[in-house]
Amino acid sequence: MAACAEALQNPQTNPLAGEQSENWYALHTRARHEKMVEKRLQERGVPTFLPMVTEVHRWSDRKKRVELPLFSCYLFAKLTPSKVDRLRVLNVEGVFDFVGVRGEGIPIPETQIDAVRALLEGQLSWSSHPFLKIGQRVRIKGGALHGVEGILVSRSGDSTLVISVDAIQRSLAVRVEGYDVEAI
Repeated sequence: MAACAEALQNPQTNPLAGEQSENWYALHTRARHEKMVEKRLQERGVPTFLPMVTEVHRWSDRKKRVELPLFSCYLFAKLTPSKVDRLRVLNVEGVFDFVGVRGEGIPIPETQIDAVRALLEGQLSWSSHPFLKIGQRVRIKGGALHGVEGILVSRSGDSTLVISVDAIQRSLAVRVEGYDVEAI
């Protein structure tokens, strides 16, 4: 009887639990530790995604191009939600917790990760945007951003697509003038 109860509680030994699939999760990190955490996770065999942007910083005597994380204090890791994988991530120095209720982590849809990748790879002009939860979701048809989904808003008369990562409540805005968009 005790063996049955233990098997039902342990998904690794529970034949009824089914296969757990890998999902993307956002990790909250110490400030300015994102690159170091990414390197240590990769050394442990955890796939990561740390979106980076290049900015020009000016000092009184010089200018320098600096590569910074797009979402300060966050990076993404792809893993199964098992205790072993969670501990492998949480034991990395600089990781505070998974983003979600009680640090359990919220799976991030692959489409949101792909949308951020497409925006950065497309080298289009974009800006940070306040996170939006409500609004019309649209998909771009054609062009460099074909298939990218987001929320269509209007700002100062121009059409803007807001791409959001729900779990960390961060968004990016890109002008979509000339792109054909369809409602989802």
